Amino acid sequence: MTDVTHTLHLTVQHPHPGLALATVVGDVDVHTAPTLRSGALEIIQQGHARLALDLAQVGFCDSAGLSAIIGIWHAAQEAGGSLSLAAVPDRLMRMLSMTGVDSLLPVHATPADAVAASTDSPPASANR
Repeated sequence: MTDVTHTLHLTVQHPHPGLALATVVGDVDVHTAPTLRSGALEIIQQGHARLALDLAQVGFCDSAGLSAIIGIWHAAQEAGGSLSLAAVPDRLMRMLSMTGVDSLLPVHATPADAVAASTDSPPASANR
């Protein structure tokens, strides 16, 4: 059985203007998903509408976590930006694939790949 923790930490770096890389540490579940969502929404509201989530240190993610990720994606799009995922653990990747979310969100092998892809393509608002 998986040991689920009820703490979640979000560390943010700003590698380029308008782009944030948020490292998520902990389990993303019904108890911690609101922390992820509010932290990411705050980043977007601060003008970093292009957001990449580094999920390498996420041990567990349930449907509440998936819902938070989808909500963050919507918020980023509404702000004219984008959301991408990096270093997605196998278990979460299976959930993204089974639900079709992997076809909506770019998934990158590493945070560096996510940052590079986010800087190579203009924000969604520039494509309108």
